[in-house]
Formats: sequence, structure tokens, C-alpha cells
Amino acid sequence: MRAIIPVAGFGTRLRPHTYTLPKVLLNVAGKPIIGHILDKIVEDGFDEATIIVGTMGEKIQDYLISNYKIKFDFIEQKEPKGLAHAISLARNSFSSEPILIILGDTIFDVNLKPLLKEKYSSLGVKQVEDPRRFGVVEMKDGFIKQLIEKPENPTSNLALVGLYWIRNPKLLEECIDGLFKNNKKTKGEFQLTDALQAMVEKGEKVKTFPVEGWYDCGKPETLLATNRHLLDKIGDKVKRDGVVINPPVFIAEDAKISRSIIGPYATIASGTTVEDSIVRNSIISDDAHVDCALLEDSLVGNNSVVRGNFQRINIGDSSEIEFH
Repeated sequence: MRAIIPVAGFGTRLRPHTYTLPKVLLNVAGKPIIGHILDKIVEDGFDEATIIVGTMGEKIQDYLISNYKIKFDFIEQKEPKGLAHAISLARNSFSSEPILIILGDTIFDVNLKPLLKEKYSSLGVKQVEDPRRFGVVEMKDGFIKQLIEKPENPTSNLALVGLYWIRNPKLLEECIDGLFKNNKKTKGEFQLTDALQAMVEKGEKVKTFPVEGWYDCGKPETLLATNRHLLDKIGDKVKRDGVVINPPVFIAEDAKISRSIIGPYATIASGTTVEDSIVRNSIISDDAHVDCALLEDSLVGNNSVVRGNFQRINIGDSSEIEFH
């Protein structure tokens, strides 16, 4: 079975980290985002994946080939023309066999195995408070009636979350080509939602399946929230002599930590050194060095150095002091 994973986005909301690293290689709970995705699809039986890459795509390719044994095809999306355009670049891998399209900037906690037995195309959905930021689904008699990309006045709060099980890839290819032929764009791009709507209009029966475990990694605050969720699964398994650990945390085996308090909800990646510091609700990425620092709600990039200092104070009663 084949999965198609578009990961060509620029990750502008996660700058400065994405100036030097593709968003999907950012560490969360001890592993790059795309590593969590690959672990899931391999577990569920997928043995082929087409990866649509953009800037710094060679870094994604190196990571995947070094860590996974399934068959990969890597295709570059040279211009950001939208998700439908990205999927169209994988057309040479389309056949009569179903495909799974999975967006590369979101981590899912869902059992895909029942979905793979579904005889209809099926799209992952979740109830959201503000559906204007998503593709929205309207249902009738158990099947999708209409799909609308980022509606100004949504009539449903059932949002597409980035998982698409397509039983008829050739029809999807035909519908994407129809977007190109008619230059049909939404928000300035060729949208996969519009191609899926064209499939529905051509008579394709499309269902939905619920995705409650849907964890966005698109902004610093959502990346940290996803880190917290994944660390909750680890529990209190991590132990280090001479270090105070408030679980849950992830600490790489080769990380060097001394005279520090780690956690809760801290990820300390490979090659990192932490000394005389307190780190909580933060991600410290590969080969970083943290010394004499109090870090909370923070992202520290690869090979970065954070140095703080301790303060000496002598204050009287009813005083208040803040350090910035």
C-alpha cells in the first residue's frame, strides 16, 4: 500500500527554526514530526510512500532513507501552487489501488486498519470551533454532500484534518486535471478540497471517519501542545542519576544533564548538554547547549547555545522583584 505525504510547505509560522530545517524535521517528543507519521503508517501496513518535498528536501530524504526500510519516491514541488498541485506531481504512482494522502505537518492518533477495509473513499474529520480555517464537510445520508475550502460562512463545523483514503486515484487525477484546465483556484491555489468535491459531483461516494487524536504542529504553541500529548504516553519511565525529573519527559540516551531540573513536558534531544538549569514545557533540539537557564514554553533549535546567570538579591519585606 502506498501513502502520499506532501511536505513542501515553508513553515513560516515556525520561523526562525524553519530557516535552516524543514518543518517536518522539527523535534517533538524525541523524534521529527515526519518520524511519528512514518511510524504510524508502517505499523498499519504501508510499504511505499511518495514524499512531495520543497526547500531543503534533501534533508527530509536523508532522514527517511536512513531510518526506514520502505520504498520511497521523492518528488520536488518547485512552486507553491496548492495541495492539489502537490498531489498531482505523484500521478505516476497512481494506479487502481487505493492510496492514503496524509498531510506531513500533523500527527495523528487513529487506527487506520479499519479504514483500509472500507470500500468507499473516506476522509478524516473532526468537529472544530472555527471551521473557517479548514475544508468543511456537509453530509447527507451517511455520505459527503459537499466540500468547501475555508468558507467565510460555514454551514458545518465538520473539518477535514488531512487524512484522505482514496479508493479511486485515477478519478482524483482526472478531477485535479479539471482544476488546472479551468484554472479553478481557491485562495489563490489549486485546492485538494475542490478536486474531491469534483469527485463527489461525478458520482463518487465518499464517507468520513472521525479523528479525535489530531495534533497540529504548525505553530510554536501547537508544537508544544503536541509535545505534551505525546510525552503523556511516555509517563515516568525516564530516570537519570543526579537530575531531578518531573515526568513526563523525553531525554535522549546521549544527552548530558547535570545539576538540573527537567520537566514536566520537556524534550531533550540527542547530543544536547543541559547544566545548572530548569527546563519545563520546552523542546531542546539536537546538539544544543543550555547552561544556567530557566526555560519554559520554549523551543531551542539544533546546535543553539543558551546561557543565563544566577542573581544575588537582598530585599526587604513586602517587596516585589522581576527578572527579564
